[in-house]
Amino acid sequence: MNWIQSLYETYENCQHMVGYTNEPTRPLLPICHITVQAHIEVVIDGEGNFRRAQLVDKRDATTIIPATESSAGRSGNKPTPHPFSDKLQYLAGDFVEHGGKVTSGFAKDPEEPYRQFVTLLTNWCNSPYGHPKARAVLTYVQKKTLMQDLITQKILLVDGNGNLISKKEAKRDRNSKDIFSVLNAQTQDGAVVRWIVETPNASESKTWRDATLWESWANYYLNTTKTEDLCMVTGQRRVITFNHPKFIRREGDNAKLISANDKKNFTFRGRFTEDRQACTVSLEASQKAHYALAWLISRQGYRDKQGELAVVAWATSGAKVPQPTDDFSDLYGDLPSEEEQVADTAQDMAIRLKKAIAGYRQKIDARDDVVVMAVDSATPGRLAIVYYRTLKGSDFLDRIENWHKTCAWQHKYVKREKPEPETGKMKSILIPFYGAPAPADIAEAAYGTNRDGRFVVDDRLKKATIKRLLPCIVDGHPIPRDLVDSVVRRASNRIGMEDWQWEKALSIACALYRKYRYGKEKLEMALDETRTSRDYLYGRLLAIADVLEERALSKAEKNRPTNAARYMQQFSQRPFTTWKQIHELLTPYFMRLGGQASYYKKLIGEVEDLFTPDDFISNKPLSGEYLLGYYCQRQKMWEKTDKSATNDDDSNE
Repeated sequence: MNWIQSLYETYENCQHMVGYTNEPTRPLLPICHITVQAHIEVVIDGEGNFRRAQLVDKRDATTIIPATESSAGRSGNKPTPHPFSDKLQYLAGDFVEHGGKVTSGFAKDPEEPYRQFVTLLTNWCNSPYGHPKARAVLTYVQKKTLMQDLITQKILLVDGNGNLISKKEAKRDRNSKDIFSVLNAQTQDGAVVRWIVETPNASESKTWRDATLWESWANYYLNTTKTEDLCMVTGQRRVITFNHPKFIRREGDNAKLISANDKKNFTFRGRFTEDRQACTVSLEASQKAHYALAWLISRQGYRDKQGELAVVAWATSGAKVPQPTDDFSDLYGDLPSEEEQVADTAQDMAIRLKKAIAGYRQKIDARDDVVVMAVDSATPGRLAIVYYRTLKGSDFLDRIENWHKTCAWQHKYVKREKPEPETGKMKSILIPFYGAPAPADIAEAAYGTNRDGRFVVDDRLKKATIKRLLPCIVDGHPIPRDLVDSVVRRASNRIGMEDWQWEKALSIACALYRKYRYGKEKLEMALDETRTSRDYLYGRLLAIADVLEERALSKAEKNRPTNAARYMQQFSQRPFTTWKQIHELLTPYFMRLGGQASYYKKLIGEVEDLFTPDDFISNKPLSGEYLLGYYCQRQKMWEKTDKSATNDDDSNE
């Protein structure tokens, strides 16, 4: 029960954040409430008199409404109503009169959903916990004029007989807003109404933002539910629930973390005769824990594209923490300026990393608990916790810092939107950064295939890779050898990818190999001209040949892959024989470069001299270290060219 206890504590510590925020994320819900997407806003006064109605903008449609346990998880052909805001079939006493079609289970008695709603709302209003706004809504609803009022206000579209029409039947103006532009359906029956109750001196007329209304419903509901037992989270006798919340990873997510409705066959796996013998959790603790998890995932967690795997780290104090699924650019946050990008080095990275982590340390006490949790689909209706760790805040930050420090390399695949100075239009620019790649990017580099210029990875393989990397980041486990080998193989197959894809795979392969060797040897991110290991030197030779031919082709204005690029995979398997082949093919490019060729000839000779004879003639396959030698040598030669060009410009001035 540790996970639910941690989430319950988090909710208690974040009470001040319950309700709406300015961020485009799911709110932290008050207990006994859910969110729905509202389509129509009805304004009434405190006496229950209709004033006006309007359509709800999609960007503002998320609405907190009171709910019962059964209505929050409703399904089937006779769904139970919510007690305050809901669809038209529940709220409108004149729904059928205007051609509304109720859910199939109510077909024999179309007024049943309306009666259920009025009964539910009446019981609340007549209780000691009743609220003036709820009474105003009840008074208005009992007039049975909602449909007619909405038709009069031209919110609902009807035919000549006053009956609702379908989307196909409606004559719509694409430039104007109507009910079908906010309601993603072919009929108007599913429109959801929310209420504004305007009363003198009221500080909040929007009922979905009124904390006093939330408290009123929660008190009423908890005090009218009689099933009490020992809550295994709080250790107190409380109102128990057996219908735990869903919608955890996203809106519409039906999978649950706690469920015990299988009373046949493998009922409780033969250990218990009743579900409550296995686990009893109070309604309040269950909702607070689930709502906190949903809020955290939406606010700061990672979700894959299918929304099945969700990973989130949080401090039980409520302070934001760095996510193990982030790369360094996410951790650092702000977009670097053009000047900072030019000056960005490994040393800058180390300083920025320390500053970023120090910023988190100021917000998280060293003794605060930080939890890392990953949930994934176990079956279509069930969620499984596939990773769970609780650490002290200082330990967690130390491990995040260590991951970004030891798995660091220079990457150039992160894009950010930035306005153009002249036109103000947003454009995508690449942000080079030093640091660790995100687990999702590692999965793409290891197993992605090129499809129409995109990395495509099997979803299950991507999820499995992310789950395998979590212990490496959070627990400091060694990085899996097969994952490193896979990225190195992909980076060696340069011809099979587009340039940006290969650059991404190359830098991630360097980062992973460096991390893999961490603790055994220290591999620098800059060129180490004193390093004499065979694999590193062969990588340097390949880079020299690649840059030499690329510059010769550039002078001849020919855009085609170099021989070093074409033979890269073969070179990684049989370096000696392939190097001889590549070297022979360099002859015409030496001639084309003329006097400049002496620089490359001299550099090749210097690197070859660093080999021992046995190492040089060995055809043993190269390890990932050759990619580090290749990357660093190529980077050094590019920097040399840039400096030469700058000096030429200065001299011209």
